[in-house]
Amino acid sequence: MISSFGQLQGLMRQHGATRIYAKRLAPNDNSKNQVYLGGDFSALNIIPHGLIYTDDAETAGAVRDRAKAAVDFYWIDENGRHRAPNTGLILYPKYPEVRMSGFLSGCREAPSDIMRVRDEGRVLFLGMTQQGEVLGYATALDNPITAEITNRVWPAVGVFIELPLTPHQVDSPKTLLLNELRRIFHLQWITSQKLASDGQKAHYSARNGGGYTLEAELGITPNGYAEPDYMGWEVKQYGVVDFVNFKPKSPVTLMTPEPTGGIYRTEGVAEFVKRFGYPDQAGKPDRFNFGGRYDCQRTANHLTGLRMILNGYDVDAGKMTDLDGGMALINAGDEVAASWTFKGMMAHWNRKHAQAVYVPSMFRAPPPEYRYGAHVLLCEQTDFLLFLRAFASGTVYYDPAVKVENASTLKPVVKRRSQFRVAHDDLVQLYQKSEKILL
Repeated sequence: MISSFGQLQGLMRQHGATRIYAKRLAPNDNSKNQVYLGGDFSALNIIPHGLIYTDDAETAGAVRDRAKAAVDFYWIDENGRHRAPNTGLILYPKYPEVRMSGFLSGCREAPSDIMRVRDEGRVLFLGMTQQGEVLGYATALDNPITAEITNRVWPAVGVFIELPLTPHQVDSPKTLLLNELRRIFHLQWITSQKLASDGQKAHYSARNGGGYTLEAELGITPNGYAEPDYMGWEVKQYGVVDFVNFKPKSPVTLMTPEPTGGIYRTEGVAEFVKRFGYPDQAGKPDRFNFGGRYDCQRTANHLTGLRMILNGYDVDAGKMTDLDGGMALINAGDEVAASWTFKGMMAHWNRKHAQAVYVPSMFRAPPPEYRYGAHVLLCEQTDFLLFLRAFASGTVYYDPAVKVENASTLKPVVKRRSQFRVAHDDLVQLYQKSEKILL
């Protein structure tokens, strides 16, 4: 019998949890009405899920405007873990909100006596594993674990509260992260390195070692589900010229999704560049490029003739009106040269953590070394709707670097790089909360 939060922490860790959250359940949070996860899409950056798809089911003769995503969900107890195969997230774009459903269906061991009722004081615990699984445990009002949770103040992440992974973890993950970054700041110059799969630090000589070196010092190794993180925080470094002005050397690359529609997809990258690209401006022979800045506030690019549009998004309301919409590069004849769907972009965006820290770095060589600054930016609660708002305003933009070398030969060499970027000073627009910290 699990009778204390410490025992529940141990059970969560036993089954692979690396982060634990909880939600205090309202009366409407039950199997009939689903569990409410917030009035935006920020829960998608906390709960691992599968591909987002449109639900075409009809209810009372009308097609319901919503999307779904499967969750690899397991109820856990002292007898093991028990899969709830029909668990999923439901996205309602017109409200907007996210709910979780199907968590009792197909699972005999599920806590139906707690999750079917409308009782006050219930708590749902969720553990996230590195494999993208979600572990569930529910308690009623009279459970001693409930009392342990409700009698203390915990850090909030949207509708969730963030709980420690072990009973000995006194400080919050944010405090632990800042302590580690403070330690790394005091190390000053650090030899460029990368953490190997066996956990050992290895010398790294390529010029993109700033992130790897910081991650190695934090003990971060990549995992199969999400980007490398430290106790639920996404850790990003960016190069600066000095630690006085902290001016970034380049914009922040948010994500790099390849187009999923248009000529780029149907006829191939080489044909796309042939039609819309231009000869290399540095004079490199037999090379064609496709670059430039494309955002929703600009007219057609003078080199490519393409401009960016956004379909299925209401700028004034800040809501998606069509989940099958997206963004597209079009020419003067409204022909789609390249496009991205909302659902595909959400899949990329949802890999970002709800919490992120941006750390300035400087580089010197030889040998290649990095130093990390004392001014860091903490950002919390991102949401795909915030991304769309920033994209619609031109703050976030498409900045490709696609090229075709040996273009006239039978075997042209194609190099792809599709980037969605933002100026460092505009990062805060992509989060609900942000703060600058001096370590």
